[in-house]
Amino acid sequence: MEVKTSLLDNMIGVGDMVLLEPLNEDSFIENLRKRFDHNEIYTYIGSVVISMNPYRSLPIFTPEKVEEYRNRNFYELSPHIYALADEAYRSLRDQDKDQCILITGESGAGKTEASKLVMSYVAAVCGKGQEVNKVKEQLLQSNPVLEAFGNAKTVRNDNSSRFGKYMDIEFDFKGDPLGGVISNYLLEKSRVCKQPRGERNFHIFYQLLSGASGDTLTKLKLDRDFSKYNYLSLDSATVNGLDDAASFRTVRNAMQIVGFMEDEVQLVLELVAAVLKLGNIEFKPESRVNGFDESRVKDKNDLKEMCELLGIEQSVLERAFSYRTVEAKMEKVSTTLNVAQAYYARDALAKNLYSRLFSWLVTRINESIKAQAKTRHKVMGVLDIYGFEIFEDGDNSFEQFIINYCNEKLQQIFIELTLREEQEEYVREGIEWTNIEYFNNAVICDLIENNQNGILAMLDEECLRPGTVTDDTFLDKLNTICAEHQHFESRLSKNSKFLTDHSLPHSCFRIQHYAGKVLYRVEGFVDKNNDLLYRDLSQAMYKATHSLMRQLFPEGNPAKVNLKRPPTAGFQFKASVGGLMKNLQTKNPNYIRCIKPNDKKAAHIFTDSLVCHQVRYLGLMENVRVRRAGYAFRQPYEPCLERYKMLCKQTWPHWRGPARDGVEVLLTDCSVPAEEFAYGRSKIFIRNPRTLFTLEERRRACLEDLATLIQKIYRGWKCRTHFLLLKKSQVVVAAWYRRYAQQNKYEKIKSATLVMQSFTRGWKARKILRQLKYEKRCKEAVTTIAAYWHGTQARRELRCLKEEARRKHAVAVIWAYWRGLQVRREYRKFFRANAGKKIYCFIIQRIMQKYFLGLKTTVPSMSPIDNTWSAQPYSFLEGAHTELRRIFHLWRCKKHRGQFTEEKKAVYEEKLEASEIFKDKKALYPSSVSQPFKGDYLEIHKNPKYLKLNSAVEEKVLLADVVNKINRANGKGSPRLFLLTKSNFVLADQKTGQVKASVPLPDLTSVSVSTQSDGFFALKLKEGSASAAKGDFLLSSEHLIEIITKLHRTGTTAADKDQINIDISDEFLVQFKQDKVCVKFIQGGPKNGTSAACKRKNNRLLEVSVPSSP
Repeated sequence: MEVKTSLLDNMIGVGDMVLLEPLNEDSFIENLRKRFDHNEIYTYIGSVVISMNPYRSLPIFTPEKVEEYRNRNFYELSPHIYALADEAYRSLRDQDKDQCILITGESGAGKTEASKLVMSYVAAVCGKGQEVNKVKEQLLQSNPVLEAFGNAKTVRNDNSSRFGKYMDIEFDFKGDPLGGVISNYLLEKSRVCKQPRGERNFHIFYQLLSGASGDTLTKLKLDRDFSKYNYLSLDSATVNGLDDAASFRTVRNAMQIVGFMEDEVQLVLELVAAVLKLGNIEFKPESRVNGFDESRVKDKNDLKEMCELLGIEQSVLERAFSYRTVEAKMEKVSTTLNVAQAYYARDALAKNLYSRLFSWLVTRINESIKAQAKTRHKVMGVLDIYGFEIFEDGDNSFEQFIINYCNEKLQQIFIELTLREEQEEYVREGIEWTNIEYFNNAVICDLIENNQNGILAMLDEECLRPGTVTDDTFLDKLNTICAEHQHFESRLSKNSKFLTDHSLPHSCFRIQHYAGKVLYRVEGFVDKNNDLLYRDLSQAMYKATHSLMRQLFPEGNPAKVNLKRPPTAGFQFKASVGGLMKNLQTKNPNYIRCIKPNDKKAAHIFTDSLVCHQVRYLGLMENVRVRRAGYAFRQPYEPCLERYKMLCKQTWPHWRGPARDGVEVLLTDCSVPAEEFAYGRSKIFIRNPRTLFTLEERRRACLEDLATLIQKIYRGWKCRTHFLLLKKSQVVVAAWYRRYAQQNKYEKIKSATLVMQSFTRGWKARKILRQLKYEKRCKEAVTTIAAYWHGTQARRELRCLKEEARRKHAVAVIWAYWRGLQVRREYRKFFRANAGKKIYCFIIQRIMQKYFLGLKTTVPSMSPIDNTWSAQPYSFLEGAHTELRRIFHLWRCKKHRGQFTEEKKAVYEEKLEASEIFKDKKALYPSSVSQPFKGDYLEIHKNPKYLKLNSAVEEKVLLADVVNKINRANGKGSPRLFLLTKSNFVLADQKTGQVKASVPLPDLTSVSVSTQSDGFFALKLKEGSASAAKGDFLLSSEHLIEIITKLHRTGTTAADKDQINIDISDEFLVQFKQDKVCVKFIQGGPKNGTSAACKRKNNRLLEVSVPSSP
């Protein structure tokens, strides 16, 4: 049975602020504190999620939690960011509504982590599959790359996003991700040159110096010591909890997954190194004849290294730092730069170089993750953008002004879309709509963005005005035009009420935003809005040989000189915000408001004043009031009746009629005043939260009564069941005991009878045994006496025979000695003359006989490759020993050759040629040595399946095998029949036998293979030939060594063909129609399986993963 749950069950504090009673700022903060203390970091305001940063890991983001919130109603479980992500995803998938998730909050509030959680949830609940998983992995891995280049450590956050990011994730009709598009807003590029105390530059600088290898740093001309670079702050170079070296490896891996080529990564790192080198360039003044100072580079070593990295002539860049060329119509005027202007030009170049590199990275990532299909996509946008910023010390500058303008626009669209959503639901349910009064911040947006009298328009006008332009002249203009505006305050304006306001400095102005008053220091507004880069520097960058520089500085092209002033930073950001607002208005919005509980970045600390400040500028109280202006709570009739039906006897336990009628009966029986609720078409609307809490209290009391009744009935049933079980058990136990007692008695009687029987039988057996033993002893005694008598007689006869034999032997010995004496006397006179020679010949003959007989047992095997031979026993046999070894070897080689047929001889010649091509060059070769070259693996002449193909090939087939033709689009293989004849090779369909391609061997120029143990090879065709129209062939086969050997042998033996080149390399290019694709082989294959796998990484790279050799 499914258990029905609700947001109101087991609630700590109030899960939805719309139900908070009483509603004021103190109760709002107290409710957040109470939930935060119990690790409830999420709270609702209607459909808006408030997220508190816990500054620690909580067990609420596990895969089990993902499954718990999957396909559940928004208010069915306790508040969670997964509930909002699931609601947005299901609306997109099932209702075909484009969605956007707006994440706002100040630095350190957890916006970036919230966006990661949303993306990870969507990735977990959407479809599965190889391509889908690849897209999800690329979308998720784009975050580490952008964080490395766009995030930095600040006093408020160790991983603060210093840019705004909006990602559109595109889905197909099934809800599976197809790709995405990322937009970035207002990178804080001023951080490249200068960081506030206690903060760092962008992460990538520290990650590169900490994590790159020594060889990489040497190529980039860098040193690991942070103190050698002026652009890196030293007081916070190392951050607790951040491992820059490990992060660098993560970024490199993420760039590879997203689709960056190795040369592209190297180009990006060279530009990062160039920015560091640029910060070390220092200038000194040099007096000229006309009395003006001219800047010169102090130490040219860093300038030289930077120019080498970017491929720029050192003299060109050095001149760009000393002179500035101004063009007006047809005239050019060159002026010198003093030291201050040179430093300004250096920092402007560094900021522009890094900012444009970041924009290029975003564009490059978009190329990799964009959807390939051209059909209409469903879109879910995720906006992670900086929140409202107010620095208490009044150090709010141009960046804070732009950020707060963006938040004003977001607040405006938030209120508009929230009211529109409320009004649409009222109309949909047939409830009368009453206008809701709220603060409309359109007047503040108009103050900033008005094309005539807006602050941004006046700032642009001041930047374009000829003459002396300073921040003070801009402030004077504001004081003149905006003096009467109710949300603008300035000490020098015509409005006299601010003349004595000492909290407002003379060089500042104040704007009353929806979140409160913000004091802006006007210093730097004009320069930051101009964002001016001298044309000489742009042209110098364009002249660089570095392949990215021309893309980053297109305005430096001398052939396309544009005298028109580039758009200002404020104008560009205003246009970007306008486009973002139009994009958001076309989607169904979902909101996440992030709040940080303290400034110490510590867990379990809740600072009331800080949270109250954020609640005010996020407009959360205003949001609650808008939601509560009509009816505070609404719920469909079915869940409402299911939850409160026990409060009325007529609806309990089952209501048989329509759910709305049941709710009417229920509310009438509970005596709820009619003005406290309204009936919609599908929902019941409750005006006051107190009414809802009253129903909850009555439900809780009723549930206690029901629990008591259930306990009473259960206990009675349990006791009765226990008694009946005891009664039944007693009868069974008694029966078993009586059976046991009778069985024991029977066993005792049976045992006694057996003992008596055994004793009687034993007595009888022993009596018979004694009689048998006596008879046996009598017989043995007679036999023993007879044996002793016969033995005595035999021994006497034996002694007589031995004595007679000794006498005969003595006579024979005496006679032999006598005959020997006579012979020796006769032979002695002949022996002395020839004894030595005869003994020598006898010994030599005996030694040679022993030597030849020994060879019979020590001769080696008949294998021609067996080089063993017995050792030489005597030195005088050295010649014979060597000659015999040679004759034996020649004889066994002749015997071995005599066994060869012509066909086997050809196979050995092919094996020899394979050894010359692949030995010590390809890891697959040793395993092929023991395998014979069969040639026709398909038995094409015998198999009737290939009768049609056999008739299509006129020549003799030298080789026939099944290969896999690799598809460029996805890296997968399709089976093909590969046939080789003396003049061409043929590829045919495996199922039908239809010829797909027939290529003459003269059109084949080379074959490319890797050095590893895979079976992939590329057949490269001659450019311009008819066979090369569709490009080269990338194939894989289990008999790669045999195929390439036969191809090379056939090409070598033909007189009219050029020799086919064999290219063995782990990376080579293959021509597919008009495009060249790089095929790269890497060690470490797939987790399952031992075969090599080919994957398409991007449009220009196929990666083959080869399992490591065991």
